[in-house]
Amino acid sequence: MIRINCPVCGLRDETEFTYGGDASVTRPPIDDTQLSSWMDFVFMRDNPRGEHREFWHHVQGCRQWLVLERNTANHAIGSCTLAAGRGT
Repeated sequence: MIRINCPVCGLRDETEFTYGGDASVTRPPIDDTQLSSWMDFVFMRDNPRGEHREFWHHVQGCRQWLVLERNTANHAIGSCTLAAGRGT
């Protein structure tokens, strides 16, 4: 089981969280009318092996969105920070 160190609630089991997607992808501007930009954003994702930044939602705790650094090869957990105010 993965243990996530929530910056608000402390160390918790992964069952309290929901995966929210890749935190390294930048959303196109809302007024971008190029279909290709939105197609790339929604459908064209890498499947990295190794260190990766991900969004996780603490649904059974503080209900905060977090940015978690996780190694996809061995599930080792790195830093965990609040996603609020990160500017992307």
